[in-house]
Amino acid sequence: MEEHGAGLVLRDGLLMLGFAMVAVLAFRRAGLGATLGYLVAGALLGPDVLGLVGNAEEMAAVAELGIVMLLFIVGLELSPARLWRLKGAIFGLGLTQVIACGLAVTATVLALTGYTWQAALAIGLPLGLSSTAQVLPMLQSAGRLRTPFGERAFSILLFQDLSIIPLLTIVSAMSRNPAAEEGPSGWVLGLLTIGAIIGLIAAGRLLIRPLFRLIGGLGERELFIVAALFTVTASAFVMQALGLSAALGAFVAGVMLADTPYRHELEADIEPFRAVLLGLFFVSVGMMLDLNVIADNPNFVIGFAAMLIVVKTAIITGLGMLLRMSWRSALALGLLLSQGGEFAFVLYSQAESALLIEDASSSLFGAIVTLSMASTPFLMMATRRIRREPASSEEAREEPDGETAGALIVGFGRFGQTVAQTLLAGGLTVTLIDNKASQIDVAEEFGSKVYFGDGLRLDMLRQAGGAEAQLIMFCLDSVPDADFVASVHDAFPEAAIYVRGYDRRSVIDLAGGPARYIMREVFESAIRMALMALEEVGVSEEEMDEAEATYRENDRKRMQVQIEGGDIYAAKEMTREQQRALRGEA
Repeated sequence: MEEHGAGLVLRDGLLMLGFAMVAVLAFRRAGLGATLGYLVAGALLGPDVLGLVGNAEEMAAVAELGIVMLLFIVGLELSPARLWRLKGAIFGLGLTQVIACGLAVTATVLALTGYTWQAALAIGLPLGLSSTAQVLPMLQSAGRLRTPFGERAFSILLFQDLSIIPLLTIVSAMSRNPAAEEGPSGWVLGLLTIGAIIGLIAAGRLLIRPLFRLIGGLGERELFIVAALFTVTASAFVMQALGLSAALGAFVAGVMLADTPYRHELEADIEPFRAVLLGLFFVSVGMMLDLNVIADNPNFVIGFAAMLIVVKTAIITGLGMLLRMSWRSALALGLLLSQGGEFAFVLYSQAESALLIEDASSSLFGAIVTLSMASTPFLMMATRRIRREPASSEEAREEPDGETAGALIVGFGRFGQTVAQTLLAGGLTVTLIDNKASQIDVAEEFGSKVYFGDGLRLDMLRQAGGAEAQLIMFCLDSVPDADFVASVHDAFPEAAIYVRGYDRRSVIDLAGGPARYIMREVFESAIRMALMALEEVGVSEEEMDEAEATYRENDRKRMQVQIEGGDIYAAKEMTREQQRALRGEA
């Protein structure tokens, strides 16, 4: 029996992953986004179409870890410096959007249905939120996440994610479930929440940060991943055990690690788990989509979804114009955030447990959320010409700002330190990556900010801002191979790549590739030392210049022959001839 159950789990997992892979691939190629593909895959697997997988609720419970990890990553993005810079947009624009859209939709629910005001509030407030999981990938793929437009959208989404906690509290406060009365009162719950947050922050500083420093020193990447997953799940479990939100625990865990050198490595390690689990969450949402509800109430579902999109687009567009955005950019922002979000399913489940809404209502408005999410890619495609700014406008020329670094430097040893300090003196912003915890500790003593991670991983470079960097510079003791440098160029074609070489062999290996320049680490310093020695023994400045020019030209010719031959010994005879010529021999 147990073997049979395990076989069913494997079969269901295989079907979900297989359908998701095919659907997402098809929808991505059509430019419609991954979220819609996951939802369609789930609907096909669900009981109303093929009926191949029937335990959607159980799958959703597991896949909700994707939401927990999403909030952990959101917390990692919320470093104190970034929070301070975006405070106006987050707590001004974000707060106004959540309240205005939530209350407007609540009023619409009251006007169009016979629900009580409590039920209307439990339905309307969640519909004021948008889909972080859908919008952020769309911004990333368009290259606009770190532009002024992208940062406004991110600020709204961030406040929406933060607002989950008070929204869950509001639903709990309106609960009609007698069992809820046995729980702690509101003010006790508030104190408990504050105490739990303080406890998690203290644990982060006293336990988690030293743990990551220890693991970083060992250089075990697998252990680092285990520690990252442990941190997320432990924080979520602590909050859930106290009767609070698991998502809040994950968010606090992210915030307490946001200002550490391990932030980018954590993002890179958690991201694959977050992506897979969140994808499975959307598949399970599609499986739970009650197509019979839509068939029984097609006019209401389609009409209310259209109304939701119009109301949210109008309100967000108006808020954008109040912030002096052009009407085109404000409209783009409104359309991008016009859908319902994934947290609506979580809040509807909570409202159902609180006896505020019935299962049928949860299914009905869940279908509306799903339909609104499915419409976003089509809306963005249909309005592309309308939203496009004239060539002379400021928004069309917006450039990445904020945390975007001009240079991404991998390796912060003696070579990387000199490169970084020179670039900083030249006015460039720099992001530094090193995989030695001891080196990071030393750097912080001198005021430098270095992130822990393996800079020879594409996902790590992407998390650290490689897509926006003008320069990617490898200043490591070990020279990256040619295939990796080529893959970096393919992933970040706009960045100029510089590599610290070791000797002539490393230059030969990387020659002909996309690296803009390969610097032999002791080449220039050796020439400089030789010139100082010539000056010491009385050689004139003109003779020194001629000696340097001669050596550089001979070295360039030999290197060219060696590169063409692919062998360091290819210029052996040329080297001998040059030495005889320098000695004046025949």
